[in-house]
Amino acid sequence: MKLPLSTRIARRTLGGLPAPRFAVSYEPRLPVPMADGVELLTDHYFPASPGPQDFPTLLVRSPYGRGFPWAALYGAAFAEQGFHVLIQSARGTAGSGGVFQPWRDDGPDGRATLGWLRRQSWFDGRLGLVGPSAMAYAQWALAADPPPELRAMVVHVPLHNPHGFFHRNGVFALEDALIATTAVQTQHLGPRRFLGATLRLATAMKRIVRAESPIEAYARAMGRSPAFLTGAAAHPDPGDGYWQGTDLRDAADGLPVPTLVVSGWTDVALDQALQQYGRLPAGHRSLLIGPWTHTTAFQRGVATVFAESLTWLRGHLADPVPPKEQVRVALGGTGEWRDLSAWPPAAVPVSWYPHPDGGLVRQSPPPDTAAGTVRFDPADPTPSIGGNGLGQKAGVRDNAAVEQRDDVLVFTGAPLTEAVEVIGTVAAEMLVDPGIGADSATLFVRLCDVDERGRSWNVCDGITRIVADTSRRPVAVTVAMSSTAHRFLPGHRIRVQISGGAHPRFAAAREAFHIEVRSGSAIVLPVV
Repeated sequence: MKLPLSTRIARRTLGGLPAPRFAVSYEPRLPVPMADGVELLTDHYFPASPGPQDFPTLLVRSPYGRGFPWAALYGAAFAEQGFHVLIQSARGTAGSGGVFQPWRDDGPDGRATLGWLRRQSWFDGRLGLVGPSAMAYAQWALAADPPPELRAMVVHVPLHNPHGFFHRNGVFALEDALIATTAVQTQHLGPRRFLGATLRLATAMKRIVRAESPIEAYARAMGRSPAFLTGAAAHPDPGDGYWQGTDLRDAADGLPVPTLVVSGWTDVALDQALQQYGRLPAGHRSLLIGPWTHTTAFQRGVATVFAESLTWLRGHLADPVPPKEQVRVALGGTGEWRDLSAWPPAAVPVSWYPHPDGGLVRQSPPPDTAAGTVRFDPADPTPSIGGNGLGQKAGVRDNAAVEQRDDVLVFTGAPLTEAVEVIGTVAAEMLVDPGIGADSATLFVRLCDVDERGRSWNVCDGITRIVADTSRRPVAVTVAMSSTAHRFLPGHRIRVQISGGAHPRFAAAREAFHIEVRSGSAIVLPVV
């Protein structure tokens, strides 16, 4: 069949993609049987070749439907470059049979799909996997026991650990959980239903996140709360049996399948992407990290992401000489791209110390002094601005408004006389007073770049939970912050924010608390 008009229009909106090599045809709604007899609907896109010709196959397994934008972004765009492309709806979504159970059926259903694929006359034995987010999770589920036909993978903004998505260092990622749940529940129903649900959530978000029970408030506002959301919120312990078998990080260990990992510096899944890359064997991996969030990788970054993905897949599935391993990252603060010999590159850990006067310097303040006290009021929680998230306000933002609040500690260095390049994982080594006035507290730390106009742009951040301690001795707390590649330019200043939370990105504490930040606390920057 000829491509639907909607797919052809959507394909034309994808600017910067290479010129088509083939016209594209497709077979819609192919019923692919699973091991238990359930049939999953699958759309097949393929080059309309004028004569006999073999093409490799790409498999995309999706809980988000098979239409917009996947039909254009993966189906049409890759088929016109010389690939068979299968876009399959996960069970219980977009007309596929069975019951949708996130993280449970991807492995068995992926293997059953491959069994069906082997019986197709057009399948020549060369298989690649591609797709973002939950579709990347489906890739790792199949790669955990890689079939011999699997020759290449491209994981876009990838997830492998559901618990790590919902819970960040002991703190529930409230806003991301609600947005992701809405997408999974409605995107496969079509753009109109998805857009309507997204607008309804945006309208009700403030009311939901300030409720005594946000999950129940979400159910009231959206009609229901699916079992996977209530289950995720109710099981904060990663060792709980609820999460058994859902963490697929081991799938990358020694994986002989060449894999390209694509993420963004403010992607909600950045840390998981870097974990995956780090576990893949040298010689079988490449890394691309751009100036993107989880969603803008397919908006502002679509041309770059597609070009790199196409080169990787074509090189390992079709070309006689595969592409070389590379690490390519966008360098924040400059707009440049940087090719690195490894990730992370060699760097020197440099400590910057908060001082009571609000300064941030290389020398530690006198011992037994307090740099400041973080105070948190649940009736007026410290708001979140920008950062690694799914919301429309995620990404790099001016932090001036939040830094003016009296519940946010701000420490700023002097104007730099020369550039400072920070590439790698940033951490805050905090020494805090354990008497917090509550059973537990949260500590949020953010690194910012203050430009010559005084605008404060977030670079990376992290959050952790602190449990009250009656010993009265200062407690050392490490706040793991996401990795970055950023160049602080001459004349700019390095800034650190410390607060009791970032709401609604993270669930706010229900009790007021205070945290005294003691001398010796430092933010450690990997300086190249």
